[in-house]
Amino acid sequence: MALAHHVDAEKIISESRDHPVRKHTHDRKATLLDIPYTSRYDVETELPRFSIPETGVNAKVSYQLLHDELLLDGNPNMNLASFVNTWVPDECNRLMYENLNKNLVDQDEYPAAQAIHERCISMISHLWHAPKDATALGTATTGSSEAIMLGGMAMKKRWQEKMKAAGKDIHNPGPNIVMGAEAQVALEKFARYFEVEDRLVPVHAESGYVMDPKEAMKYVDENTIGIFVIMGSTYTGSFESVKGMSDELDKYQEETGIDIPIHVDAASGGFVAPFVYPDLAWDFRIPRVNSINASGHKYGLASVGLGWIIWRSAEYLPKELIFELHYLGQTDYSFNLNFSRPAFPVLSQMFHFLNLGFSGYKRINENNLSKARLISRALEASGYFTCLSMIHKPVNQGLSNISPVITTAASNVIHGHLPEIDDPNYYVAGLPVCAFKFTDETKQKYPNVKQEWIQSQLRAIGWIVPNYPLPPAEDKSEILRVVVRESLSGDLARKLILDIISVTEGLINGSGPSFAMSVAARGQSISSPTTAKRGDTLDTDHIADHTNTYAKTC
Repeated sequence: MALAHHVDAEKIISESRDHPVRKHTHDRKATLLDIPYTSRYDVETELPRFSIPETGVNAKVSYQLLHDELLLDGNPNMNLASFVNTWVPDECNRLMYENLNKNLVDQDEYPAAQAIHERCISMISHLWHAPKDATALGTATTGSSEAIMLGGMAMKKRWQEKMKAAGKDIHNPGPNIVMGAEAQVALEKFARYFEVEDRLVPVHAESGYVMDPKEAMKYVDENTIGIFVIMGSTYTGSFESVKGMSDELDKYQEETGIDIPIHVDAASGGFVAPFVYPDLAWDFRIPRVNSINASGHKYGLASVGLGWIIWRSAEYLPKELIFELHYLGQTDYSFNLNFSRPAFPVLSQMFHFLNLGFSGYKRINENNLSKARLISRALEASGYFTCLSMIHKPVNQGLSNISPVITTAASNVIHGHLPEIDDPNYYVAGLPVCAFKFTDETKQKYPNVKQEWIQSQLRAIGWIVPNYPLPPAEDKSEILRVVVRESLSGDLARKLILDIISVTEGLINGSGPSFAMSVAARGQSISSPTTAKRGDTLDTDHIADHTNTYAKTC
């Protein structure tokens, strides 16, 4: 059994302090809950952990306390589990620092920041091919989650108005929304929080682990407020077919007269597809697309805390969702869930638009995709892994039909050799993601080696590479996933490949997992499936029965 199962560590710490009669050269008692460098600063205050201290300490000590505690965090640049950008240039950092105290909602007080916000909306609208004969409408949000809520609410409100105009009941059976089972949890949150039935379309290997438009049509009816189409699966990075979904809905409308809109969740793909897949129709070029969201803090390269939503024209944002404000110095309009929000993430976005331009974003995305292809080919060439992500597969070739030039490149990857074909459009479109798992042969040959051990062993080195199950219907399979961002240099990518192969061979050759991993595995083996889940203080049975994305890696 693990020690923590039986021992109250906090009680031990309390009982292990110096007794007053055993004080030595210092007239205050030492404690593991102490603030740092107390002897140097002669601080007499002991800070409680879970309540506000009666007496504070000076700024230097406060900084040192938090600075040292945060050293326990992982290295953001080696966090390959996240799509969120972790690096900006020094000039961008300076710009954000200079504007930390500006509230974007206060348009009268900070008109320049608001003007930059509006210019960003215009630039993104053009990037996503908003109709020239209409005025696209949009706003910054605190992330794609808020943007998805706004897009979903707009579709729900328009559906309610349509049903009321037809004299139909909006409560029984009520609205529903259709999405693939690989949807990020924010989409399912919208449905639950705003009382919309979520209809999850199962995904399978045959559909590339994303929603099949034809399969999705089995879930729509007159109460469907819209369909979430995902441009960049959080599992494999694959794009769902917006055009294919639109074509199916066009046929459905011709047959039934029911008009069902599309909202594109382009949280990651919205700042990838326009630059490297310019001919891919996924945005407002498709008339059925009412709205699009994206995360500026992902491949938009802005600092964390920024999302965007754009409607193709003002008519797709119901007026009931727009609030008129008079108490900030002038008449302002708001259609966000949040009211106050910082201006600096928006300024970070504009910095990158100006600094990089279209060619800069294209260059960075192509480089990311090239490194993701490199990692994918190398891992497959090792013989231990197969990739479920598709961005290294040539278009119009089968899953196992890889051209000789690619196979040669993979076998020579350790020496830094790259394939001659570097045009992303030669390959299946997607995000710069490598999703991989043990081959069937590896699992059969080494049945005692658990794939999840690779995640833990890599974490000991410093890499954060998550291992998690695929969506429902395929959740008996687990994958490891690497998200390539700008901060992953070519040298780090090469080091990552070497570390993954080295860790795998170490496990295969009998070195086994670390002691901590052995304890964790043993603890899971003696626990029931329910108690093994994260969140001991939560009603995990209820959560599992009512959601399909709880605790899944995002």
